[in-house]
Amino acid sequence: MSAEHGLDERFEFGAALITRAAAVAQQFYLRQASLTVRTKGIQDVVSEADTEVEKLIRDAVEERFGADAFFGEEFGHNEVEGASDVWIVDPIDGTQPFLSGLSSWCVSIGFARAGRLEMGFVAAPARDEIFMGRRGQGATLNGRSIHVSESTRLDDGLVSIGMSPRIGPDEILPIVDTLLRQGVVYYREGSGALSLAYVAAGRLIGYIESHLNSWDGAAGVAIVEAAGGRVNDFLAGDALRKGGPVVATNEALYPALAAALPDHLRPSTLSKPRTAASST
Repeated sequence: MSAEHGLDERFEFGAALITRAAAVAQQFYLRQASLTVRTKGIQDVVSEADTEVEKLIRDAVEERFGADAFFGEEFGHNEVEGASDVWIVDPIDGTQPFLSGLSSWCVSIGFARAGRLEMGFVAAPARDEIFMGRRGQGATLNGRSIHVSESTRLDDGLVSIGMSPRIGPDEILPIVDTLLRQGVVYYREGSGALSLAYVAAGRLIGYIESHLNSWDGAAGVAIVEAAGGRVNDFLAGDALRKGGPVVATNEALYPALAAALPDHLRPSTLSKPRTAASST
């Protein structure tokens, strides 16, 4: 075991696994009209692609790192309580766009140790893109180094505003109103993980959402931090199980973007100091 306690091995494993999982997901996407689909709730559906891709990822993790915990959106929640090493997975983030034939979906694999996100892998196979990042070692897009935007004003680029049926209009609309009044041009993707990856790549200057499930955000948050960005403590408290707010941007814009959240969603965790950034 190296001084990194197996993190090097896990990163290499994750990089290979995201490529494999993305290829399988893309095959399902090419025949999305014929997939079996069931409804979990309002604007919340699951297809056989979700379950099969998650099973592929879960089985690979169990075979290689059997002692690690696994927390997946669809059915993988084995022994998370008290676990140090946890893989956090959304097999298809953006299932509705996926099933609608749109390209704004991705496979998302994050890894946390002792409650801290260490690495993330986000693949958007319909766009032929794979984002990766590891704490303190930088982030890449298709193997090329990426970094968050250097913008210093919220009206200097695009800000993604996430939303879901879990949060009502009374919490979403004030965020939109606050940012529009500051000259923000907002952007809406079908996937929180993909939006976060775009922040890491500097395509978006920020991403904000009142509530994001951990499987949707873990990988993207890790990549943003690795790309030199600043994000609130996304896994604070019981957020692994229950989700929570997310604010992701660069150091300069973080205070202004975080201030757009409603007061009750701006606890001390949103004022946490900058996390370890890219060393590149």
